[in-house]
Amino acid sequence: MSSIKTGCHVKICIIIYQMKKGYSKPLLGQLIQKIAPRIGARIVIEPEWNIVGQVIYKSGKKRYFKYSSLDLNTQAASEIAKDKGYSDFFMKMMGYPTIDGKVFFSDKWARAIGSKDNLNASYRYAKKLGFPLIVKPNSGSQGVGVALVYNKREFYRAMRFIFEGDRVALVQKYICGRDYRVVVLDNRVISAYERIPLNVIGDGKSTILALLKKKQKTFQKSGRDTMIRLDDARISQKLSHAGLSFNSIPKADEQIFLLDNANLSTGGDSLDVTDKIHPDFQNFAIKLTSDMGLRLCGVDLMIDDDVSRPAREAKNYWIIEINSAPGLDHYIKIGREQQKIVENLYLKVLRGMER
Repeated sequence: MSSIKTGCHVKICIIIYQMKKGYSKPLLGQLIQKIAPRIGARIVIEPEWNIVGQVIYKSGKKRYFKYSSLDLNTQAASEIAKDKGYSDFFMKMMGYPTIDGKVFFSDKWARAIGSKDNLNASYRYAKKLGFPLIVKPNSGSQGVGVALVYNKREFYRAMRFIFEGDRVALVQKYICGRDYRVVVLDNRVISAYERIPLNVIGDGKSTILALLKKKQKTFQKSGRDTMIRLDDARISQKLSHAGLSFNSIPKADEQIFLLDNANLSTGGDSLDVTDKIHPDFQNFAIKLTSDMGLRLCGVDLMIDDDVSRPAREAKNYWIIEINSAPGLDHYIKIGREQQKIVENLYLKVLRGMER
């Protein structure tokens, strides 16, 4: 979810499944295999799909992982964290600053459960909430199906897209600020970084499309497997609202944001702030993680100030969402420094899993 310039809390569509032959293996298994010997642990990974594994500790204890999910959080707490509607309910009930919004159902599911909160009802609510606003699937990750919409046509198109893969959707108020991911493990912040949306810097002669293609090549050369979707309607939509197109030529050093979301999986950048995050926000993320019944949690925050400053000095800050399985696949591939940070983070996670 954005930088202070774009101020957008949005996650845009991406498909990133790393499956079988022709694709790279999921990161978590490879990473755990690499670092487990440092604590005397042994790893067994199912060989066909490479998505599930077993950690065998020196003590004889066995723990498991699947994709980015690890044997740390309880099942019910994890399931609630994955459900944006339910997690928002509990966070709001406990007094946490959540984003105003409401859950709605596909027409088929609304009929099945006897609810009036169907697609047309969601639009009536959207008009009351006011455009622009956010729509997103109730489940899922990496921003699949999440969109910033400005009018009725965009709203219905985005909601119908969501209902193709999810029978529940959220309609939320649009908020602005700086986007941070804070990772908590066992009552301690072990990682924090600011996420900045996909953008290009003008050179005074290249089109936005050319700059974007150049950025994709830079990703590939660095080993980062992020694929920028040039056909993503949300990029065209954002450019259009800014009076630009792929053929526009930005001025030298002019920064053009192409997405409103700050997901690393969609081409965003990160800035590590682990050593800078103020104790107010550390304690906030730690308490939230505990109150939601989790040991490991990625807390996504939108703050209208710098995370290094006291919380009382920020005019507003909100919880975007929580993640009980905060994957760092794209973060680790940004550079060697990030790789070291992630390896140290997962060493702590491995030790925590044994307890």
